[in-house]
Order: sequence, then C-alpha cells, then structure tokens
Amino acid sequence: MQRIHLPTLSARYWAALCLASIFGANMGDFFARDVGLGHLAGLPFLALALVVVVVSERFDRSIHQVYYWTAVIIVRTGATNFADFACGDLKLPRPFVIAGLAAILAVAVFASWQFAWRQTSGKGEDTTLRADLGYWISMFIAGSLGTVIGDYCSHDLRLGDGGASLLLVPVLALLFATARNGLLRSLPYYWMTIVAVRAAGTTVGDFVAGRNMLGLPLSTLVTGALFVALLAMWNEPAASKVVHADT
Repeated sequence: MQRIHLPTLSARYWAALCLASIFGANMGDFFARDVGLGHLAGLPFLALALVVVVVSERFDRSIHQVYYWTAVIIVRTGATNFADFACGDLKLPRPFVIAGLAAILAVAVFASWQFAWRQTSGKGEDTTLRADLGYWISMFIAGSLGTVIGDYCSHDLRLGDGGASLLLVPVLALLFATARNGLLRSLPYYWMTIVAVRAAGTTVGDFVAGRNMLGLPLSTLVTGALFVALLAMWNEPAASKVVHADT
C-alpha cells in the first residue's frame, strides 16, 4: 500500500487495532454462523474482497486510511474462520496448531525481511507497516495464531471467555507498558504484540458476544461502530499527515 494510506505506530493505531481485533473476531463468527457460510466457504469471498481493496488502493492518491483498516478487518475475519476451521472442523489439537502457526509466522516475517523489508530499512522507511503481500500474509498468520491462543485459554485451560480475557488483557497491557521506549518498532516485538492483540481480542469478542451479554449480531454491530467511531474521532497528528503526504 502507498504510505499516504498507512497509519503511524501511535497510541491511536494500537487502540484501533485492539477494537479491530474484537470486531473481526465477531465478524468471523457472524459470517460462519449467522450468514451460514461456515468456516471455510467464506474464505474465498474474503480473499476476493482483500484483492479488490488492495488493487483499488493503488489508484487512489487521496490521503486517508480507509484501505488499510478495511484490509485489517477482512484479514482478521478470515483468520478467525481459518483458526476455527483448523481446530473446530478438522479437530486439530490447539497446542499443535499454535506451535505450527508460530513457526510459520516466524518464517514469513523472516522471509519478508530478507527479500523485501530490509531493502527499505536504510531509507528511513518504517519496516513494521509495509502493508505489502508479505505483511498481509504475516497478519493473517498472526491473526490465526492469536485466535487459537485465545480459544486455548478459554477452552483447553477451561478459563471461559471472561477468565481468559482477565488473563490475556493484562499480558497485552504489559507488552504495551514495556514498549514505551520504542520497542514496538522492532519487528519481533511488533509481531509478538500483534499476536497478543489477536488473542485478547478473541476472548473479549467471544465474551461480549455471549448469550448472557450482547449476543453475536448486536456485539458485531456495537464493536464495529466503536471501531469506526474511534478512527473518525481520534485524528492523527497533523505532522504525521504531512510526512505521509510528502512521500
């Protein structure tokens, strides 16, 4: 994606990503259950939607972040369904899936660094938000991994969605607190935090969407509205927009 369509790694970015993770978790379940596409049938439609977003973005020269955040929601929705397909439909053991996805994510990030991101690191560009093919592949894998971790804490550890949220949200908060010195711009730490955001978002999303809370349709609507409202009301600093506009 063009830099004029990318956010900066600020508090706004991470707050929006946390809401996107909760919303995307609900969207994945809504697609699979309420729309009736199941965990697998909806993936081709989501892949097509992502292609449309990425291709359309190349022809737009206006400064905004709609394409990036739309792609984030699409990828997060697909990751939820893929994780549920692997551990639900195929009944693969969650520890096995977690180990496999963690290894694949490490390979994907390393390969992207070696063949694409390292070439721009010396030019002053932010390699953590490249938003190219390698980035979206890594984001999908990280989303799937985080979903499985969240479900593992809820189901395998028998903490329930509420208990798992009480475990994972403080872990995520600790990652943010530890990274105050700019550690989030380190690729390994960035992707570890992305996985933690996805894991916590899964359990929080499932908890809010529970029958004793909002229910899935209303939870999807509410979390989606909160996500859009946050992006609309919390603008990035003007300096960041100038930097993106000049590149």
